[in-house]
Amino acid sequence: MARPVIAIVGRPNVGKSTIFNRVIGDRLAIVEDKPGVTRDRLYGSGEWNGKAFSIVDTGGIEIDGEDEIMKSVRMQAELAIEEADVIIFMVDAKAGLTHADDEVARMLFRSRKPVVLAVNKVDNFNRMDDVYEFYSLGFGDPIAISGSHGLGIGDLLDTAVEKLPEPKQDDYDDDVIKVALIGRPNVGKSSLVNALLGEERVIVSNMAGTTRDAIDTPFERDGQRYVLIDTAGMRKRGKVYETTEKYSVMRALKAIERADVVLILINGEEGIIEQDKHIAGFAHEAGKASIFVVNKWDVVERDDKTMQQFMQSIRDHFLFMTYAPIAFLSAKTKQRLHKLLPIVNHVSEQHALRIQTHLLNDVVADAVAMNPPPSDKGKRLRINYVTQVAVKPPTIVVFVNDPELMHFSYQRYLENKIRGAFNFEGTPIRIYTRKKSEED
Repeated sequence: MARPVIAIVGRPNVGKSTIFNRVIGDRLAIVEDKPGVTRDRLYGSGEWNGKAFSIVDTGGIEIDGEDEIMKSVRMQAELAIEEADVIIFMVDAKAGLTHADDEVARMLFRSRKPVVLAVNKVDNFNRMDDVYEFYSLGFGDPIAISGSHGLGIGDLLDTAVEKLPEPKQDDYDDDVIKVALIGRPNVGKSSLVNALLGEERVIVSNMAGTTRDAIDTPFERDGQRYVLIDTAGMRKRGKVYETTEKYSVMRALKAIERADVVLILINGEEGIIEQDKHIAGFAHEAGKASIFVVNKWDVVERDDKTMQQFMQSIRDHFLFMTYAPIAFLSAKTKQRLHKLLPIVNHVSEQHALRIQTHLLNDVVADAVAMNPPPSDKGKRLRINYVTQVAVKPPTIVVFVNDPELMHFSYQRYLENKIRGAFNFEGTPIRIYTRKKSEED
């Protein structure tokens, strides 16, 4: 199920990033803090009034900017508008209505997308008179907000989520495994799709960024049905690349959300770079089953130690994803390709694995007996019972006397014991600590 998208647009310095951070702040606070997870703050997830959505912060639109960077920023914002279901158009009460605001408004009218007008920097009621001139933009009632003080954010989100469409359901049966291929440009995603299908279904080029959109390709192998979701390569932001690639990451995030299994492609010839960690982090935080696929293994100069050394390098760089198996192959020559789908099947099963409550409690009880929780200021954590509440990813709730006493290192110890007992290879596990209520 793909989440609807809200894009925040406006000219520079109107406070878009402040609002973005406020919207995703609560969500980011509950994401597990593991070493090595890197986040791109331009993209995030939020939830309001029971509606989940993706939110994207855009660079400020300089209408008259002629240099290459400003042109690319404008194109970036235009592509975000194209991807969005609802647009939050931000203006600045202190600066007043500007020519640039008028130009951005014209761009938004052409998009025919629902627009919510937010007037930022209304820090007190004395500034309410500054809001009225923005009625002339033609987007209905402006919503007065203050990003720095957190005023009016609830009203803004109320209006925005009202305009969101319902999440789109995939037209695939539950027994179909949806597999997304992600990675930076030119790691061979399209070539791998073609190799798995045995035919040239996706355009392949050695020019980075040939694939623009996520493309669904259903196929069947040995009685199992799959859908391959190929995505445009994700570039590192901050550099000026071909403008049509600017928002390929947004499309990749949509593909990740729809997937059961994510193949994280790494260029075996070039090795691991920092951007690979960004890309893997998206799959991890989305809670998807994942496999590292080292492609172009046919052109790597190697001896009997090369593969083991590369595996260790992946483990060192991706400390937050030690659960993900690693496959080495060549999409071009189909070397070791036959080993990939069995791994996909396996991690898909692990992602949907549900453990009976009594078995889970037996494992945790043994773990506590072997290594009791340390005390904190004279108080000791007491684990009452454990239960699995969801799958995809497996989600476990630990009921305790005081959640504040659960140290992250002890939670990681429990996760390791659970993995040791039940495997869960290829999938993250979500563990939440809750206080045992009187009724429990």
